[in-house]
Amino acid sequence: MTLLPEDSPQPIGEGDRETAVRRLQTAYAEALISHEELDERLHRVLTAEVRGELVTALASLPEEEPGAASTIGAAGGRIKRRGAWRVPRVLKVGSAYGRVRLDLSRAIIEHPVVDIELQLGTGGARITVPRDAVVDVEGVTTGWKDLRYRAPRRSRSGGPVIRISGAMGFGRLKVRHAWRRVQW
Repeated sequence: MTLLPEDSPQPIGEGDRETAVRRLQTAYAEALISHEELDERLHRVLTAEVRGELVTALASLPEEEPGAASTIGAAGGRIKRRGAWRVPRVLKVGSAYGRVRLDLSRAIIEHPVVDIELQLGTGGARITVPRDAVVDVEGVTTGWKDLRYRAPRRSRSGGPVIRISGAMGFGRLKVRHAWRRVQW
């Protein structure tokens, strides 16, 4: 076994690269960096080979809040959230069997960008988002069934960006906007 010197460059994994890309996208969505700066930094992240290159690409960005992620998991049965529940910055949902129902229409959303990461085996998921939310479902892969989401005809501004990603085995993902705007 060969030992590496302490100052040798550390290679990066795909998880590190994905985290860096997500941090850059969040910084852009929160208007912390310009579009041009986003392009430049994304190029550096995607071509980086060692950890030091990622660090320089993320320089001057605020650190991610450590308590801003939550995980909901179940081996079987239903996962259901509705009403006035507090939505974390990153919500990870995992279920081997069973259905997932997330209703964000009356939820307390304190972040301009919310990432929902799905890891589902069998069983579908239905996510209801606020009427004025912007939804991104590009990061979702489905195995057996398809994804059902229709963007509203008129875009509304002022709502949160809901990014849904992850993998679904044998279920269908349905995303819809709430019918009415909720007033508090």
